[in-house]
Amino acid sequence: MATPSHNRVVPGSVNLPPYPWPATATDTANANPQAIAEEIIAKLKSALEKGDYQSAAGLFTANGFWRDHLALSWTPRTIKTSSAIAEYLASSPTKLKDVSLDLTTEFRKPQIASFAPAASPKVEGIAFFITLSTGIGSGRGVVRLIQEGREWKIWTMFTGLRELEGFEERVGARREVGVEHGGKEGRKNWRERREGEVEDPEPDVLIIAGQSGLTIAARLKMLGVKSLIIDVNEKVGDNWRKRYHQLVLHDPVWYDHMPYLPFPEHWPVFTPKDKLAEWFEFYAKALELNIWTSTTLKSSSWDENSKIWEVKVNKEGKEERVLKLKHVVLCTGHSGKKFMPDIKGFDEGVFKGLAVHSADFPGAKKQEGTERKRKAVVVGACNSAHDICQDYYEKGYDVTMVQRSSTCVVSNKAALKVLLAVLYEEGGPPAEDSDIWLHGWPSEIIKSIQIDLTKIQQEVDKDLLEGLEKAGFKTDKGIDEGGLFCKYLQRGGGYYIDVGMSQLIIDRKVKVKQGQEIEALVENGLKFKDGEILEADEIIFATGYENMRGQARHILGDEVADRVDDVWGWDSEGEMKGLWKGTGHPGFWFHGGNLALTRYFSRVTALQIKARLEGLGA
Repeated sequence: MATPSHNRVVPGSVNLPPYPWPATATDTANANPQAIAEEIIAKLKSALEKGDYQSAAGLFTANGFWRDHLALSWTPRTIKTSSAIAEYLASSPTKLKDVSLDLTTEFRKPQIASFAPAASPKVEGIAFFITLSTGIGSGRGVVRLIQEGREWKIWTMFTGLRELEGFEERVGARREVGVEHGGKEGRKNWRERREGEVEDPEPDVLIIAGQSGLTIAARLKMLGVKSLIIDVNEKVGDNWRKRYHQLVLHDPVWYDHMPYLPFPEHWPVFTPKDKLAEWFEFYAKALELNIWTSTTLKSSSWDENSKIWEVKVNKEGKEERVLKLKHVVLCTGHSGKKFMPDIKGFDEGVFKGLAVHSADFPGAKKQEGTERKRKAVVVGACNSAHDICQDYYEKGYDVTMVQRSSTCVVSNKAALKVLLAVLYEEGGPPAEDSDIWLHGWPSEIIKSIQIDLTKIQQEVDKDLLEGLEKAGFKTDKGIDEGGLFCKYLQRGGGYYIDVGMSQLIIDRKVKVKQGQEIEALVENGLKFKDGEILEADEIIFATGYENMRGQARHILGDEVADRVDDVWGWDSEGEMKGLWKGTGHPGFWFHGGNLALTRYFSRVTALQIKARLEGLGA
């Protein structure tokens, strides 16, 4: 039986089921969160100091989790069940030396926490942040406790490496002085030094750009790693400037902060594309990232013996440069090359109007004084398709959206007040704390939480969703009813955050054509398998993008692409496939995702690269 479209995940990934909420009741009314947390951590420290990993694992529930991002091993892992945790602790190449409560802010202190937003009866426990040190560095984490019988046990524990000992980030008290005082002959000023660094960066790491390239370059710079970004565009941020006219981020500013330089307090909640492009250009300059724009990669080769990349690039169309590097990071987005369905007549130019992928959409032109409304057809029903339809409608077109499979729709209001509330909102915790809280959950429980949040969101959006269904637009609740976030993590698409287009569909101002398979482009529009022709003057295919592995094949060739895994979706432990860890090809990395994911995982990726450069056993 075919998998329903709303439950499809990225090919090769694992659709982990939601984790059932604990069945035992937890008595939080009479609990002293700090005293209970102190007792658990004292027992854990004692067991770890003795190397008694069975006792350490015995502090967990039988089906408890330990999620670890580089504190104990050199790749992100999620270990499930107390017996597997004991084995993991015993076999890990690095050991925890110290674990302590983090009492520095109210948010980090032990607290009674509700884990299941919509469950009845409530699922509550104790949550608290920790600091940790290992044989190689230090980090932070978060622990959640529930009761088994009358005994408090660890349900989930997260440990994440933050700094490598001896290679700490050059921030705060370790910031650079910025000048060499004294009468040194030939001493260069900052601009001269900076221009020389950009022209001849001598990088260990080449970053093939996208917006996520800025975050990994920033993290590497703070670790003292020389990197170079190459970007085919003329200016940093052009990958956003050149997109369709009305594009605005659908994520709010609190969710989108970048490493070391958060958006200022006057920043709008939703960032327009050109404003974001300007920020990227400013960010690159402020953090002194080495970037060659108008630069294309011409060829690359990997020497298995020396473990060195030789990469030839064309810089600004004027000169060829050969770079010898130890690592290459592909940052062209979790989606790579444009995906165009194989439609008869497209390449032959049969259709007489504009027919392009959404990535090449130039923006609608205002219709004035024409005898008839020009007709626009947009194939697709997710964020880009909605934005483009709205642009066409506002410019006076007759607009039809072709929806081929159902879409998870969330209102702007519900996204802010339900899905991102508390963690990412005005006056909320610092983004780094929120990231640890979020990524400290194993993916199976993240799905359970998202299922609960989706129940609340569906109630908030009830009228909107019913209106869409009546207008012939099919909606869904996401993979296993896990809503927008699970669709993003497991599929990379299939959703729309409504910023106004849904009402146009409900009011029949934008028409919807359902389901029929497209057969061909014909002179005057789209022909479907049932023989119907949908007339159009312009046709935009908002049909998504190929896997990043396909982009690796396009840019770096078959030898690299054949050795790496597919990208996106979950592996069997719930960690992301292919991204932010070893890819299968030495010295080659994928880094991508939205601004929030790249903010967090840029550190995870940069620490692995730094450790390999320093020979730390990674």
